[in-house]
Amino acid sequence: MSVSPARRAAFDTVLRVFEQDAYADRAFPTAAAGLDQRDRALAQRLAFGTIQRARTLDHGIETLGRRPVAKLDAPVRAALRLGAYQLAFSEVAVHAAVNESVELVRAAGLERAVGFTNAVLRRLSLGLRDLVDGLSDSTPQAAALKHSYPDWVAELWWRELGRDEALALMAAQNEPAETVVRLNRHKEGHVEGRPDAEIPDALHLERVDEDALRAGLVWPQSRGSQLAGLCVGSCEGERVLDLCAAPGGKASQLAGEVTAVEIHPGRARQLEENCARLGATNVRVVNADALDLPADLRDFDRVLVDAPCSGLGVLASRPDLRWRAKPLPELELALLRVAAERVRPGGTVVYSVCTISAEENEGVVDATGLEVESLQAEWPRFAHPRRPEFLLTLPHRDRTSGFFIARLRSPA
Repeated sequence: MSVSPARRAAFDTVLRVFEQDAYADRAFPTAAAGLDQRDRALAQRLAFGTIQRARTLDHGIETLGRRPVAKLDAPVRAALRLGAYQLAFSEVAVHAAVNESVELVRAAGLERAVGFTNAVLRRLSLGLRDLVDGLSDSTPQAAALKHSYPDWVAELWWRELGRDEALALMAAQNEPAETVVRLNRHKEGHVEGRPDAEIPDALHLERVDEDALRAGLVWPQSRGSQLAGLCVGSCEGERVLDLCAAPGGKASQLAGEVTAVEIHPGRARQLEENCARLGATNVRVVNADALDLPADLRDFDRVLVDAPCSGLGVLASRPDLRWRAKPLPELELALLRVAAERVRPGGTVVYSVCTISAEENEGVVDATGLEVESLQAEWPRFAHPRRPEFLLTLPHRDRTSGFFIARLRSPA
Protein backbone atom coordinates (compact mmCIF):
# COMPACT_ATOMS: atom_id res chain seq x y z
CA MET A 1 0.00 0.00 0.00
CA SER A 2 1.34 3.45 -0.89
CA VAL A 3 1.22 6.49 1.38
CA SER A 4 -0.85 9.47 0.25
CA PRO A 5 1.12 12.67 -0.48
CA ALA A 6 -0.81 14.52 2.25
CA ARG A 7 0.11 12.00 4.95
CA ARG A 8 3.71 11.87 3.78
CA ALA A 9 3.95 15.67 4.11
CA ALA A 10 2.28 15.61 7.53
CA PHE A 11 4.62 12.84 8.71
CA ASP A 12 7.72 14.70 7.50
CA THR A 13 6.55 17.87 9.30
CA VAL A 14 5.85 16.06 12.58
CA LEU A 15 9.21 14.28 12.39
CA ARG A 16 11.14 17.51 11.80
CA VAL A 17 9.35 19.43 14.55
CA PHE A 18 9.84 16.86 17.30
CA GLU A 19 13.12 15.28 16.26
CA GLN A 20 15.00 18.21 14.69
CA ASP A 21 13.46 21.08 16.69
CA ALA A 22 12.15 22.68 13.49
CA TYR A 23 9.40 25.29 13.53
CA ALA A 24 6.15 23.92 12.13
CA ASP A 25 5.34 27.00 10.05
CA ARG A 26 8.74 26.69 8.34
CA ALA A 27 8.94 22.90 8.09
CA PHE A 28 5.49 22.46 6.59
CA PRO A 29 5.90 24.52 3.37
CA THR A 30 8.99 22.47 2.48
CA ALA A 31 7.25 19.17 3.22
CA ALA A 32 4.12 20.19 1.30
CA ALA A 33 5.87 21.62 -1.78
CA GLY A 34 4.15 20.42 -4.94
CA LEU A 35 0.90 19.35 -3.30
CA ASP A 36 -2.37 20.48 -4.83
CA GLN A 37 -4.74 22.65 -2.82
CA ARG A 38 -6.80 19.79 -1.41
CA ASP A 39 -3.84 17.64 -0.36
CA ARG A 40 -2.06 20.65 1.13
CA ALA A 41 -5.09 21.51 3.27
CA LEU A 42 -5.35 17.92 4.51
CA ALA A 43 -1.62 17.71 5.20
CA GLN A 44 -1.65 20.92 7.24
CA ARG A 45 -4.68 19.83 9.24
CA LEU A 46 -3.04 16.49 10.08
CA ALA A 47 0.40 17.91 10.80
CA PHE A 48 -0.69 20.87 12.90
CA GLY A 49 -3.33 18.85 14.73
CA THR A 50 -0.84 16.11 15.58
CA ILE A 51 1.71 18.62 16.88
CA GLN A 52 -0.90 20.46 18.95
CA ARG A 53 -2.34 17.30 20.48
CA ALA A 54 0.97 15.51 21.06
CA ARG A 55 0.65 15.34 24.85
CA THR A 56 -2.81 13.76 24.72
CA LEU A 57 -1.79 11.43 21.91
CA ASP A 58 1.30 10.26 23.79
CA HIS A 59 -0.86 9.50 26.82
CA GLY A 60 -3.14 7.35 24.67
CA ILE A 61 -0.25 5.59 22.93
CA GLU A 62 1.42 4.77 26.24
CA THR A 63 -1.82 3.68 27.93
CA LEU A 64 -3.06 1.44 25.11
CA GLY A 65 0.26 0.55 23.49
CA ARG A 66 2.00 -0.13 26.78
CA ARG A 67 5.35 1.26 25.61
CA PRO A 68 6.98 4.59 26.63
CA VAL A 69 6.83 6.96 23.67
CA ALA A 70 10.30 8.32 24.45
CA LYS A 71 11.84 4.87 23.85
CA LEU A 72 10.41 4.44 20.34
CA ASP A 73 12.39 5.02 17.16
CA ALA A 74 11.70 8.53 15.86
CA PRO A 75 9.83 7.45 12.68
CA VAL A 76 7.69 5.03 14.72
CA ARG A 77 6.89 7.76 17.22
CA ALA A 78 5.91 10.19 14.45
CA ALA A 79 3.79 7.60 12.61
CA LEU A 80 1.97 6.55 15.79
CA ARG A 81 1.25 10.16 16.73
CA LEU A 82 -0.06 10.91 13.24
CA GLY A 83 -2.22 7.78 13.18
CA ALA A 84 -3.47 8.43 16.72
CA TYR A 85 -4.48 11.98 15.83
CA GLN A 86 -6.58 10.75 12.92
CA LEU A 87 -8.23 8.08 15.09
CA ALA A 88 -9.04 10.40 18.00
CA PHE A 89 -9.71 13.79 16.43
CA SER A 90 -10.70 13.37 12.79
CA GLU A 91 -13.28 11.63 10.64
CA VAL A 92 -10.64 9.90 8.53
CA ALA A 93 -11.45 6.27 7.75
CA VAL A 94 -9.92 3.96 10.35
CA HIS A 95 -8.31 1.65 7.78
CA ALA A 96 -6.61 4.59 6.07
CA ALA A 97 -5.28 6.01 9.34
CA VAL A 98 -3.93 2.64 10.45
CA ASN A 99 -2.61 1.21 7.19
CA GLU A 100 -0.90 4.35 5.93
CA SER A 101 0.76 4.98 9.30
CA VAL A 102 2.14 1.44 9.18
CA GLU A 103 3.40 2.06 5.65
CA LEU A 104 5.20 5.21 6.80
CA VAL A 105 7.23 3.06 9.20
CA ARG A 106 7.98 0.55 6.45
CA ALA A 107 9.01 3.35 4.08
CA ALA A 108 11.40 4.62 6.77
CA GLY A 109 13.24 1.30 6.54
CA LEU A 110 12.10 -0.02 9.92
CA GLU A 111 10.63 -3.32 8.81
CA ARG A 112 11.29 -4.81 12.26
CA ALA A 113 8.92 -2.22 13.79
CA VAL A 114 6.05 -2.72 11.31
CA GLY A 115 4.32 -5.43 13.33
CA PHE A 116 4.57 -3.46 16.55
CA THR A 117 3.23 -0.30 14.90
CA ASN A 118 0.32 -2.20 13.38
CA ALA A 119 -0.56 -3.83 16.71
CA VAL A 120 -0.52 -0.54 18.62
CA LEU A 121 -2.60 1.24 16.00
CA ARG A 122 -5.19 -1.57 16.07
CA ARG A 123 -5.49 -1.11 19.83
CA LEU A 124 -5.77 2.63 19.39
CA SER A 125 -8.50 2.22 16.79
CA LEU A 126 -10.58 0.30 19.33
CA GLY A 127 -10.09 2.46 22.40
CA LEU A 128 -8.36 5.81 21.86
CA ARG A 129 -11.38 8.00 21.17
CA ASP A 130 -13.19 6.72 24.26
CA LEU A 131 -10.05 7.17 26.36
CA VAL A 132 -9.64 10.79 25.23
CA ASP A 133 -13.34 11.59 25.64
CA GLY A 134 -13.20 10.19 29.16
CA LEU A 135 -10.33 12.41 30.33
CA SER A 136 -11.28 14.86 33.08
CA ASP A 137 -10.88 18.64 32.88
CA SER A 138 -11.79 19.39 36.49
CA THR A 139 -8.34 20.75 37.41
CA PRO A 140 -5.74 22.73 35.46
CA GLN A 141 -3.43 19.71 35.32
CA ALA A 142 -6.19 17.38 34.11
CA ALA A 143 -7.33 19.91 31.51
CA ALA A 144 -3.74 20.33 30.30
CA LEU A 145 -3.59 16.59 29.59
CA LYS A 146 -7.04 16.45 27.99
CA HIS A 147 -6.49 19.48 25.74
CA SER A 148 -2.73 18.96 25.26
CA TYR A 149 -1.02 21.95 26.88
CA PRO A 150 1.89 22.26 29.30
CA ASP A 151 0.65 22.38 32.89
CA TRP A 152 1.96 25.91 33.41
CA VAL A 153 -0.16 27.33 30.57
CA ALA A 154 -3.36 25.73 31.88
CA GLU A 155 -2.56 26.89 35.42
CA LEU A 156 -1.90 30.44 34.20
CA TRP A 157 -5.20 30.76 32.32
CA TRP A 158 -7.13 29.03 35.10
CA ARG A 159 -5.78 31.58 37.57
CA GLU A 160 -6.29 34.65 35.39
CA LEU A 161 -9.49 33.81 33.51
CA GLY A 162 -11.27 31.23 35.65
CA ARG A 163 -12.10 27.62 34.79
CA ASP A 164 -14.78 28.16 32.14
CA GLU A 165 -12.89 30.83 30.22
CA ALA A 166 -9.65 28.85 30.43
CA LEU A 167 -11.30 25.72 29.02
CA ALA A 168 -12.93 27.73 26.21
CA LEU A 169 -9.59 29.33 25.35
CA MET A 170 -7.80 25.98 25.35
CA ALA A 171 -10.43 24.47 23.07
CA ALA A 172 -10.39 27.45 20.68
CA GLN A 173 -6.63 27.26 20.18
CA ASN A 174 -6.87 23.62 19.15
CA GLU A 175 -9.02 24.67 16.19
CA PRO A 176 -7.71 26.02 12.86
CA ALA A 177 -6.87 29.72 12.96
CA GLU A 178 -8.96 32.22 11.02
CA THR A 179 -8.03 32.80 7.38
CA VAL A 180 -7.82 36.58 7.19
CA VAL A 181 -5.71 38.98 5.16
CA ARG A 182 -5.16 42.72 5.32
CA LEU A 183 -5.95 44.57 2.12
CA ASN A 184 -2.88 46.55 1.13
CA ARG A 185 -3.82 50.18 0.58
CA HIS A 186 -0.49 50.90 -1.11
CA LYS A 187 -1.69 49.03 -4.22
CA GLU A 188 -4.88 48.86 -6.25
CA GLY A 189 -6.53 45.59 -7.16
CA HIS A 190 -9.63 43.52 -6.43
CA VAL A 191 -9.53 40.59 -4.03
CA GLU A 192 -12.57 38.42 -3.34
CA GLY A 193 -13.55 37.89 0.29
CA ARG A 194 -15.86 38.95 3.10
CA PRO A 195 -14.99 42.30 4.70
CA ASP A 196 -14.79 42.27 8.48
CA ALA A 197 -17.45 44.24 10.35
CA GLU A 198 -14.96 45.92 12.70
CA ILE A 199 -11.39 45.93 11.35
CA PRO A 200 -11.40 48.22 8.27
CA ASP A 201 -8.99 46.40 5.93
CA ALA A 202 -9.52 42.84 7.18
CA LEU A 203 -10.86 40.36 4.64
CA HIS A 204 -12.10 36.85 5.51
CA LEU A 205 -11.23 34.19 2.92
CA GLU A 206 -11.68 30.50 2.32
CA ARG A 207 -8.03 30.40 1.31
CA VAL A 208 -5.32 32.96 0.56
CA ASP A 209 -5.05 33.80 -3.14
CA GLU A 210 -1.38 33.10 -3.93
CA ASP A 211 -1.44 35.42 -6.96
CA ALA A 212 -2.78 38.30 -4.87
CA LEU A 213 -0.14 37.57 -2.23
CA ARG A 214 2.70 37.58 -4.77
CA ALA A 215 1.38 40.81 -6.28
CA GLY A 216 1.38 42.47 -2.86
CA LEU A 217 -2.36 43.11 -2.85
CA VAL A 218 -2.81 41.41 0.52
CA TRP A 219 -0.84 40.46 3.61
CA PRO A 220 -1.84 37.43 5.76
CA GLN A 221 -2.52 39.01 9.15
CA SER A 222 -5.00 38.13 11.86
CA ARG A 223 -7.55 40.70 12.97
CA GLY A 224 -5.88 40.86 16.38
CA SER A 225 -2.57 41.76 14.75
CA GLN A 226 -4.20 44.32 12.45
CA LEU A 227 -5.84 45.91 15.48
CA ALA A 228 -2.42 46.49 17.05
CA GLY A 229 -1.27 48.37 13.95
CA LEU A 230 -4.44 50.46 13.89
CA CYS A 231 -3.93 51.49 17.52
CA VAL A 232 -0.66 53.21 16.59
CA GLY A 233 -2.81 55.79 14.77
CA SER A 234 0.05 57.30 12.80
CA CYS A 235 -0.62 60.01 10.21
CA GLU A 236 1.13 61.38 7.17
CA GLY A 237 3.97 63.70 8.16
CA GLU A 238 4.69 61.93 11.43
CA ARG A 239 7.89 60.06 12.27
CA VAL A 240 7.21 56.51 13.46
CA LEU A 241 9.57 53.92 14.94
CA ASP A 242 8.74 50.19 14.76
CA LEU A 243 11.22 48.60 17.17
CA CYS A 244 10.71 44.89 16.34
CA ALA A 245 9.51 45.08 12.79
CA ALA A 246 10.06 41.80 10.88
CA PRO A 247 8.40 40.35 8.89
CA GLY A 248 6.70 43.70 8.20
CA GLY A 249 2.97 43.20 8.59
CA LYS A 250 2.51 46.10 10.98
CA ALA A 251 5.34 48.29 9.62
CA SER A 252 3.75 48.26 6.16
CA GLN A 253 0.39 49.08 7.76
CA LEU A 254 1.61 52.35 9.31
CA ALA A 255 1.30 55.82 7.82
CA GLY A 256 4.01 58.42 8.08
CA GLU A 257 7.78 58.15 7.78
CA VAL A 258 8.43 54.72 9.29
CA THR A 259 11.78 53.47 10.58
CA ALA A 260 11.58 49.69 10.96
CA VAL A 261 14.23 48.06 13.15
CA GLU A 262 15.19 44.38 12.98
CA ILE A 263 18.16 42.76 14.73
CA HIS A 264 18.63 39.65 12.54
CA PRO A 265 20.27 40.39 9.16
CA GLY A 266 18.30 37.71 7.30
CA ARG A 267 14.99 38.88 8.72
CA ALA A 268 15.93 42.50 7.97
CA ARG A 269 16.46 41.56 4.31
CA GLN A 270 13.12 39.74 4.32
CA LEU A 271 11.51 42.82 5.85
CA GLU A 272 12.91 45.01 3.05
CA GLU A 273 11.67 42.56 0.41
CA ASN A 274 8.20 42.39 1.93
CA CYS A 275 7.88 46.17 2.14
CA ALA A 276 9.04 46.49 -1.47
CA ARG A 277 6.48 43.92 -2.64
CA LEU A 278 3.75 45.76 -0.75
CA GLY A 279 4.80 49.14 -2.14
CA ALA A 280 5.42 50.51 1.36
CA THR A 281 7.97 53.06 0.19
CA ASN A 282 7.50 55.04 3.40
CA VAL A 283 9.32 52.33 5.37
CA ARG A 284 13.09 52.48 5.93
CA VAL A 285 14.65 49.31 7.34
CA VAL A 286 17.46 49.54 9.89
CA ASN A 287 19.35 46.35 10.79
CA ALA A 288 20.15 47.04 14.45
CA ASP A 289 19.61 45.83 17.99
CA ALA A 290 16.58 47.62 19.44
CA LEU A 291 18.34 47.66 22.82
CA ASP A 292 21.38 49.44 21.32
CA LEU A 293 20.00 51.82 18.71
CA PRO A 294 22.00 54.38 16.74
CA ALA A 295 21.97 57.72 18.57
CA ASP A 296 20.19 59.56 15.74
CA LEU A 297 17.05 57.41 16.02
CA ARG A 298 15.13 59.60 18.45
CA ASP A 299 12.32 62.15 18.89
CA PHE A 300 9.74 60.03 17.08
CA ASP A 301 6.08 61.05 17.21
CA ARG A 302 5.01 57.44 17.72
CA VAL A 303 6.73 54.19 18.59
CA LEU A 304 5.40 50.66 18.15
CA VAL A 305 6.83 47.93 20.37
CA ASP A 306 5.45 44.67 19.00
CA ALA A 307 7.64 42.71 21.34
CA PRO A 308 8.86 39.10 21.37
CA CYS A 309 6.75 37.15 23.85
CA SER A 310 5.54 33.70 24.89
CA GLY A 311 3.05 33.72 22.00
CA LEU A 312 0.19 32.20 23.99
CA GLY A 313 -2.35 34.02 21.81
CA VAL A 314 -1.22 32.46 18.52
CA LEU A 315 -1.08 28.76 19.42
CA ALA A 316 -3.71 27.92 16.80
CA SER A 317 -1.49 29.08 13.93
CA ARG A 318 1.83 28.05 15.53
CA PRO A 319 1.14 24.56 16.84
CA ASP A 320 4.62 23.80 18.18
CA LEU A 321 4.88 27.05 20.15
CA ARG A 322 3.05 25.66 23.17
CA TRP A 323 5.91 23.20 23.66
CA ARG A 324 8.64 25.87 23.52
CA ALA A 325 6.94 29.03 24.83
CA LYS A 326 8.64 31.11 27.53
CA PRO A 327 7.48 34.38 29.11
CA LEU A 328 9.84 37.30 28.35
CA PRO A 329 8.80 40.15 30.69
CA GLU A 330 12.36 41.44 31.28
CA LEU A 331 13.03 41.82 27.55
CA GLU A 332 9.63 43.40 26.97
CA LEU A 333 10.16 45.96 29.73
CA ALA A 334 13.64 46.78 28.39
CA LEU A 335 12.18 47.40 24.92
CA LEU A 336 9.46 49.66 26.34
CA ARG A 337 12.08 51.68 28.17
CA VAL A 338 13.97 52.16 24.90
CA ALA A 339 10.73 53.31 23.29
CA ALA A 340 10.17 55.81 26.12
CA GLU A 341 13.65 57.23 25.51
CA ARG A 342 13.23 57.52 21.74
CA VAL A 343 9.73 59.01 21.55
CA ARG A 344 9.39 62.82 21.67
CA PRO A 345 7.86 64.50 24.73
CA GLY A 346 4.10 64.08 24.48
CA GLY A 347 4.44 61.32 21.87
CA THR A 348 2.80 57.91 22.13
CA VAL A 349 4.09 54.36 22.50
CA VAL A 350 1.96 51.37 21.55
CA TYR A 351 2.91 48.11 23.24
CA SER A 352 1.52 44.93 21.71
CA VAL A 353 2.22 41.26 22.38
CA CYS A 354 0.51 38.17 21.00
CA THR A 355 0.08 36.54 24.38
CA ILE A 356 -2.48 36.10 27.14
CA SER A 357 -0.53 36.50 30.36
CA ALA A 358 -0.76 39.32 32.90
CA GLU A 359 2.97 39.04 33.63
CA GLU A 360 3.83 39.96 30.03
CA ASN A 361 0.83 42.21 29.45
CA GLU A 362 -0.41 44.67 32.06
CA GLY A 363 2.43 43.75 34.41
CA VAL A 364 5.02 45.06 31.95
CA VAL A 365 3.05 48.24 31.25
CA ASP A 366 2.57 48.96 34.94
CA ALA A 367 6.32 48.65 35.50
CA THR A 368 7.10 51.44 33.01
CA GLY A 369 5.38 54.14 35.04
CA LEU A 370 4.19 55.78 31.80
CA GLU A 371 0.76 57.36 31.53
CA VAL A 372 -1.81 55.00 30.01
CA GLU A 373 -4.02 56.40 27.26
CA SER A 374 -7.24 54.37 27.33
CA LEU A 375 -8.25 52.53 24.17
CA GLN A 376 -11.67 51.49 25.47
CA ALA A 377 -13.69 54.26 23.79
CA GLU A 378 -12.09 53.56 20.38
CA TRP A 379 -12.41 49.78 20.50
CA PRO A 380 -14.99 48.82 23.18
CA ARG A 381 -15.55 45.42 21.58
CA PHE A 382 -12.00 44.35 22.47
CA ALA A 383 -11.65 45.90 25.93
CA HIS A 384 -9.57 43.91 28.40
CA PRO A 385 -11.97 42.10 30.76
CA ARG A 386 -10.13 43.25 33.92
CA ARG A 387 -8.34 46.40 32.74
CA PRO A 388 -10.62 48.05 30.15
CA GLU A 389 -8.11 50.81 29.42
CA PHE A 390 -6.20 48.11 27.53
CA LEU A 391 -7.31 45.85 24.68
CA LEU A 392 -7.15 42.06 24.80
CA THR A 393 -8.42 39.97 21.91
CA LEU A 394 -9.35 36.46 23.02
CA PRO A 395 -9.48 33.56 20.53
CA HIS A 396 -12.57 31.98 22.12
CA ARG A 397 -14.43 35.30 22.34
CA ASP A 398 -13.24 37.20 19.27
CA ARG A 399 -12.35 34.28 16.94
CA THR A 400 -8.95 35.77 16.18
CA SER A 401 -5.46 35.57 17.63
CA GLY A 402 -4.91 36.75 21.18
CA PHE A 403 -3.28 40.21 21.36
CA PHE A 404 -2.71 42.56 24.28
CA ILE A 405 -2.49 46.22 23.24
CA ALA A 406 -1.69 49.31 25.34
CA ARG A 407 -1.11 52.91 24.31
CA LEU A 408 1.14 54.99 26.52
CA ARG A 409 1.97 58.69 26.46
CA SER A 410 5.38 60.19 27.11
CA PRO A 411 5.43 63.15 29.55
CA ALA A 412 5.27 66.48 27.67
